[in-house]
Amino acid sequence: MNEHLENLKEIRSLMERSSKFLSLSGLSGISAGVCALLGAWYAHQKIHIDALYLLFDPVVRQEIVPLLLIDAAFVLIGALLSGAFFTIRKARKQGLNVWNSTSKRLLNSMLVPLFAGGIFCLGLIYNGFFWIAFPATLVFYGIALVNASKYTVRDTYYLGMGEIVLGIISLFLARWNLIFWAAGFGVLHIVYGVVMYFKYDKITA
Repeated sequence: MNEHLENLKEIRSLMERSSKFLSLSGLSGISAGVCALLGAWYAHQKIHIDALYLLFDPVVRQEIVPLLLIDAAFVLIGALLSGAFFTIRKARKQGLNVWNSTSKRLLNSMLVPLFAGGIFCLGLIYNGFFWIAFPATLVFYGIALVNASKYTVRDTYYLGMGEIVLGIISLFLARWNLIFWAAGFGVLHIVYGVVMYFKYDKITA
């Protein structure tokens, strides 16, 4: 009887591994959060919280917005590179191929909301609604995580919901948009990464 139960557990484990991408590393979340906090700190040096409304001024916007877009690009690149490094390292420790049918489904499920959100935010910035781009990035990113969570660990779903909630609240508190952005992409990612690390990574360490 015990042997049959062990066989069933093994089959269930194999099925889960084939249907879910389990190589996401907690260190990826932590590194992404650190990159976001550094980017938020730089942005804060350029526009103080009380000065967000100055972006209504076309002259101010022309000077500051390009700097913030470059800042956002560096944050994104840093988060992607560090995330890829830690995820690939974990996959190798597990003896798994990081690029497989499950990871492709995971990526595809994220691409549509991320691409749509990116274009939407660029449209907001182009039309002078820069302060709305902060909460919009949180909401679209959260939707992407929720959409992708069916292909990976459940914790990703909760991270996505947290991003969406912060983004929605931020819509009504424009003065504090940068703080909400830092909390969502920075603090939530770090908390998520720490939970992931001790919940999953330590097992394979």
